[in-house]
Amino acid sequence: MRRTLTLILSSGLFLLCATPGNAQILHKKKKKVNKSTSADNTAEPDKVLYNRAIEDIRRGRQEVGRLGLQTLINTYPDSEYLAKAKLGIADSYYKESGTANMAQAIQGYKDFIVFFPFLPEAGYAQLQVANAHYQQMAKPDRDRTEAKAAEEEYQTFLSKYPKDPLAPKAEQRLRDVQEIIAEGDYRIGYFYYVKGDRRAAAARLLAIAKRYPLYSRSDHVLWMLGDIFEKSEHREVASLYYGQIVKNYPLSDLAPGAKNKLVAFKVPVPQPDPKAVAWMTAEQNAPRKRDSLMKRPLALVRSGPHSEMIASAKNGPPNLEPEADNTSATDVLSGGNKSQLGGSGSASANTAVVETVTPGKAAVPGTAGAAEESAPSPTEGNATPPANTGVEANGNPAASSTPDAAPASGETKANADGSSADAQASAQNSDAKNQKESSSKKKKGLRKVIPW
Repeated sequence: MRRTLTLILSSGLFLLCATPGNAQILHKKKKKVNKSTSADNTAEPDKVLYNRAIEDIRRGRQEVGRLGLQTLINTYPDSEYLAKAKLGIADSYYKESGTANMAQAIQGYKDFIVFFPFLPEAGYAQLQVANAHYQQMAKPDRDRTEAKAAEEEYQTFLSKYPKDPLAPKAEQRLRDVQEIIAEGDYRIGYFYYVKGDRRAAAARLLAIAKRYPLYSRSDHVLWMLGDIFEKSEHREVASLYYGQIVKNYPLSDLAPGAKNKLVAFKVPVPQPDPKAVAWMTAEQNAPRKRDSLMKRPLALVRSGPHSEMIASAKNGPPNLEPEADNTSATDVLSGGNKSQLGGSGSASANTAVVETVTPGKAAVPGTAGAAEESAPSPTEGNATPPANTGVEANGNPAASSTPDAAPASGETKANADGSSADAQASAQNSDAKNQKESSSKKKKGLRKVIPW
């Protein structure tokens, strides 16, 4: 046994002496390589800047990343990463969120679409513009500026890029946006409906029925419209809205009541549309988010829409037509769809007629043209009489009537001048009275405001 151990130790010592010393086996010194001339350093400087900036943005250092991308744009204006750098700056603002940052992001995305419309990222930029407005939407009873802008941008995206991979997501968000807009109009219309103002209620509800057929309460909208027109003695119009409930919303709770209304009106009851039945069945079976009991009290604190997102349609094509409905409350429930501006019957009273009256003649009521025709021309007053009218039968010249006529014309001119002077004086007196009355009213108003 001892001999065996001795042989093993001696062989180990022999091997250690044969290998290099100074522990070079465990610690090998790496050779220093010049990175500027190495084969691994094949990246261009603009690419290095872009990668570093994108990495900073990914890690949450938005300002540092934007600074790097802006340096790339200013230093390398002809770089192939120029478009991506502009898009990265807009993305950094979008990720940072906030009202001011969202405005910067929207402007950046729009600039990218203007300068690079044919790049594949143009569709993504258009979708991000809509998403920026979508993130800032308020509740249906608040300001709907962002909701309207989001609807317009989503419609633009789906019309320009219908085959984009992100199109299904955009369609669902457009359905959510239209649900919020329709909910806001529904609440206003329902308020006027309960109050009894039929014209104001119909003006709001008609817009919903025309533009948003996927709204979750469209059957209620049609029922209220039918009731409004029925009470306004327009049963032929009311039957159309009741028929739409039976045809387009056959699984609704209001469909049996709508059928009874049509039977009472002695109008044919339409058959349910198979596509509408399939759509409503899919909506009833669609999975929807449900709030837990712990999160329900937070609904009072939320500033954005929530329940509308849950109730919005999950199937069906949204409306892609821009809003162009000019329905006003004055046009609804009026005969022949005629809008009346101002009071009725006042058009004939506002017609003004200018007449020309000559001195010594009575004013004839009529148009200005007839009055102008009755006015004498200047040549008629200066025309010379015929020669045979101024000679008597015995050859003596007859007494001329012009001396007598001259005073008459002079008298008429004087009368005209006097009447015009009187009219001017009366006008001045009336102006002075009006000024006195206005000044007295002002003084009375000042006395009411300032007692002393």
